[in-house]
Amino acid sequence: MPRYASLCSVVILSLTLASAQQPASSADLLARARALHRASPLIDGHNDYPWAVREHDPARDLAKLDIRQPQPGIMTDIPRLKAGGVGGQFWSVYVPVDLQGQAAVTATMEEIDTVHRMMRRYPDTFELALTADEIERIFKQGKIASMIGMEGGHSIDNSLAALRMFYRLGARYMTLTHSSNTPWADSATDTAKLGGLAPFGEEVVKEMNWLGMLVDLSHVSPDTMEDALRVSVAPVIFSHSDARAVNDHPRNVPDSILQMLPKNGGVVMVTFVPGFISPKVNAWNKAQTAEQDRLKVLHPNDAATVKAGVDAWTAANAAPRATVSEVADHIDHIRKIAGIDHIGLGGDFDGITQVIQDLDDVSKYPNLTAELLRRGYRDGDVKKITGQNVLRVMREVEKVSKRLQSERGPSTAVFK
Repeated sequence: MPRYASLCSVVILSLTLASAQQPASSADLLARARALHRASPLIDGHNDYPWAVREHDPARDLAKLDIRQPQPGIMTDIPRLKAGGVGGQFWSVYVPVDLQGQAAVTATMEEIDTVHRMMRRYPDTFELALTADEIERIFKQGKIASMIGMEGGHSIDNSLAALRMFYRLGARYMTLTHSSNTPWADSATDTAKLGGLAPFGEEVVKEMNWLGMLVDLSHVSPDTMEDALRVSVAPVIFSHSDARAVNDHPRNVPDSILQMLPKNGGVVMVTFVPGFISPKVNAWNKAQTAEQDRLKVLHPNDAATVKAGVDAWTAANAAPRATVSEVADHIDHIRKIAGIDHIGLGGDFDGITQVIQDLDDVSKYPNLTAELLRRGYRDGDVKKITGQNVLRVMREVEKVSKRLQSERGPSTAVFK
């Protein structure tokens, strides 16, 4: 009997070890992912739903795009936000760069109004959060903490007073540029004119530090990134950017900047834009743009012919798909260069025309979390990526603001 019992013990132990060595199933990983999202807030850095409302209806009537119901024409609605486990969302109050001056200021105020009306219409789902503590309180109440992010310095019309008033309306970050330069900062996707930040641009960064507004360096040139990191005394964010070493796109963050993040404390919120994620999609997009440019030269005053030609090229050249695994590759790289404390998520849903396979709307975050778990990321590290890192940044920004406001009043600097 003792010999038989010993043999049984060996068999059971062997089976247990074999079972432990088996990779977790996809279902098990998804279950773990969803449990992590319930335990710790998943905070996304960038969603363009407010602009999608305007595109759907110029009057911005929320009833005409009621997100309490499924809205398959966009990437965001309440059922899918809940399915994705979203606990906090920075709603982008983007306005295009062809709006300048007072037109940009007014349009930005209208976008902020959309966010406030959204929260009023769906008070059981959304609540405005102005601080990290408020995000955690709202999350614990089972609602989605809603923050406001301005996308582009053109929204303030070169006015620190406008910046301060936007902060009072609830804005908690501002991207220094969008796709074009401002008079005081160079964009990543425009011809550099300043070599980074102009003196007034430095004043903007300093005033954002004073206010307690996150300095967002997505969309800006590497020189602007470097200047902002030199000037800012608080951690910065990249609300929706990826790693340039993984995919050489000008909207991505170079390693030289990633190496500066540990000292600053900032966070790169990895975005789900296929052309930023996948080298193959990036190359395909460039080829399509080159074909469009070629056709414009051949048919300078015939937009219909150009469109037909681009459509024919697209039909003959199937677009590759970016994958969840490729998104995780960017996270791996940022962890390697900057560290686990400097990664977040910023999907850019409803601001993109291409989508990543299995990461195509706000319900799909668990797929990415499951991929990180499959790669061996620990639960605590996943929580950092999904929200705890940006909460740490917000708390430090709030702390710096309190100190600065005890030392000086608001700036009287003007653009010259």
